Amino acid sequence: MDVVQLTADDLKSLLTLYKEVTAHLNQNGVRQWDWLYPNRFVIGADVKRGTAYGVREGDRVIGAVVVDRRQSGNYGELPWTDRTGDPACIHRLAVHPAAQGQGIGKRLLQFAEQQARTEGCTSIRLDVFTGNPGAVGMYRRAGYTEVGAIRFPMRKEPYLCFEKLLFP
Repeated sequence: MDVVQLTADDLKSLLTLYKEVTAHLNQNGVRQWDWLYPNRFVIGADVKRGTAYGVREGDRVIGAVVVDRRQSGNYGELPWTDRTGDPACIHRLAVHPAAQGQGIGKRLLQFAEQQARTEGCTSIRLDVFTGNPGAVGMYRRAGYTEVGAIRFPMRKEPYLCFEKLLFP
């Protein structure tokens, strides 16, 4: 299962992936994403910047992740271990509901870590919705350490922030 950089040709399929994952989350009571986020502007910008990566099945994107250095302003007050390095951030990791349980999420996460190392980053940061225990568990199992919680506008539950050092 190859993870590739997604292009403008993948945009329609990528938007469909996020729409279907959002619907699945909502059906399961996880109010992590909605029609406001992630939206076509955010996703289109990820592709345009070259920071969106994914797994394709035929011409369909069935898993995706964004790896970049863009951090939420809410991260500023958290007690990060890596205070002087060059952290990468993971955003919008998603696997199509029909493809879940096949190791695609784990593969995307491993790819994101390797991509960050290749770019010279010293750690990875991310935030994950507290109401999504599957995602929280995946990051903990992968060796990420919780450093605190933040809140976003129009979200009822906080997001846990995690960090993993890439060059301990």
